[in-house]
Amino acid sequence: MKKSIIALVTLSLLFACAKNEPKGNLHITGNIKGLKKGTLYIQRIVDTTLVVLDSINIDGTSTFESNLDLKSPEMLYMSLDRGTTNSLDNNIPFFAEPGNMTIETTLDRYLFDAKVTGSKNNEIFEEYKKINNSFTDKNLSMIEARFKAIKIQNLKAADSITTLQDANLKRKYLFAANFALNNRDYEVAPYIALSEIYDINVKYLDTIQKAMSPKVAQSLYGKKLTEYVAHSKRQK
Repeated sequence: MKKSIIALVTLSLLFACAKNEPKGNLHITGNIKGLKKGTLYIQRIVDTTLVVLDSINIDGTSTFESNLDLKSPEMLYMSLDRGTTNSLDNNIPFFAEPGNMTIETTLDRYLFDAKVTGSKNNEIFEEYKKINNSFTDKNLSMIEARFKAIKIQNLKAADSITTLQDANLKRKYLFAANFALNNRDYEVAPYIALSEIYDINVKYLDTIQKAMSPKVAQSLYGKKLTEYVAHSKRQK
């Protein structure tokens, strides 16, 4: 009888522990400094539409926690609804992967102060964005210069700026292709290929696709890149 009671108590404790264990393979914790009330939405893109994976009510504390199940590393988005009209802030994109991740930001600068840790893929993507943004900034400056040239009817200068813009765009695409190739062992590589340079010459995408490690090739974006390259070749 005594042994039966001990066995029942042991089973009860095991069941309680299993019940309290977080579900999923991705544990996200974070803090939005200054936030007292609102709702966080963690989303993924499905067929060009944002789909909510988890919603977190914030009431009195700025910290939050979420547990998700990811079949493969992928780009997710976190948006904040402060509960007032037109209060939905821009999405914070983060490249999620199984494990423990942390997202910290502030209420006043929700998007710009965002700091994400715990994902190597996200770390690589942030490195890519820093350099890629320099190409974008340069193009914006040239757009302004070209507009001014057209305004004063200096067509020669406008044409010259257009040539510089084309060269800048080419460098931007080649940088993205080389960056993806150099990071072929991470799931962010096929993501960059698909999201940033999908309209580049298919030979570059084919090179990235063939260089992927077996693990990356079987990932969400690895499979999508393989399908996209095959489709592009059939269209030629």
